[in-house]
Amino acid sequence: MTVAVSARIRRALTAAVLALGVIGVAGLVHAQKPQPEVQGLSPEEQIVISVYKRAGPGVVHITSTALAYDFFFNPVPQKGTGSGFVVDDRGYILTNNHVVEEADSLEVTLTDKSKVRAKLVGRDSSNDLAVIKIDVPKEKLSPLKLGNSDALQVGQMAIAIGNPFGLDRTVTRGVVSSVGRMLRSDSGRQIRGIIQTDAPINPGNSGGPLLNSRGEVIGINSAIYTPSGGSVGIGFAIPVNTAKRLLPQLIARGRVSHPWLGISGLDITPEVAKALKLAAQEGVMVVQVSPKGPAGRAGIKGSTKRIRFGNMLVSVGGDIIIKIDGRKVQSVDEMTAFLDAEHKVGDKVKIELLRDGRPLALSVRLGELPDA
Repeated sequence: MTVAVSARIRRALTAAVLALGVIGVAGLVHAQKPQPEVQGLSPEEQIVISVYKRAGPGVVHITSTALAYDFFFNPVPQKGTGSGFVVDDRGYILTNNHVVEEADSLEVTLTDKSKVRAKLVGRDSSNDLAVIKIDVPKEKLSPLKLGNSDALQVGQMAIAIGNPFGLDRTVTRGVVSSVGRMLRSDSGRQIRGIIQTDAPINPGNSGGPLLNSRGEVIGINSAIYTPSGGSVGIGFAIPVNTAKRLLPQLIARGRVSHPWLGISGLDITPEVAKALKLAAQEGVMVVQVSPKGPAGRAGIKGSTKRIRFGNMLVSVGGDIIIKIDGRKVQSVDEMTAFLDAEHKVGDKVKIELLRDGRPLALSVRLGELPDA
């Protein structure tokens, strides 16, 4: 019976050759044949090998050189290394801001070991992202596919490729340990939606891709928690959807436009409210107002005096922001994140506040966060 069935299939394929041509049928036959597996490797190993082969050529080694000066004011080059990955065939490379921000010159090492100068295109310290560019033929570039970090599931496979301690194109594997973490950037602003992974990440991995089992970039490796200086299984990556949202601005303008209120404040909790005898149990007490900033122009007032609170001097007496556009405000970080996510520079927002215990509403036109 088996022989008869095979014969019928062979006759059908022969007919297809006459109708479609040998090339078409060769493709049809190939599609029906299962792909050979390497003997002795588990399905998980096969996945990692496949992802590394596909994505590895798109990962680059970035060497940054910054000039410092010795005691006699002689210039002394200092080098740092990091990772990055190609995002398109024009030569744009995505990496971390902290990999390139102090650099006087940048060099990229490609998968074929060739080295090429790179130029800084744009950076955003608030999200620890940067874009650099190299000028090489398209054939030397292997852009990586950007995935969807909003669809991540805790427990799914996470694969990191980078250059830890200068060791080119090292691959490590783990899982997505958690999502929705928060990380403080060098600018002091909070990066939200951070991916936590136990895929080993070490110094030099910064700026490299975190990939899913399909080889799509899901994050940009940025930081680790470590008491020892090495990986302890707690790594953090900036979600790729954040990078996709900011890439056009970084390439076109060299920077990202962040809405700015122009205040510094103190988070109010019931404990703080009780200790300082405040009229509100939650909100943000304005400590300082930038004189020429949006809040200052709208008439928002900062603190008027300082009092001792334990071993600290605390500024008090400023307006207490309760709501923005009808949304309750509970912390400075939450307020900043809301403005970044829901508004743009030039938007008007309604701010509800308490001044000397009395409610007041003001309209503020958001400005642009100044460069650090």
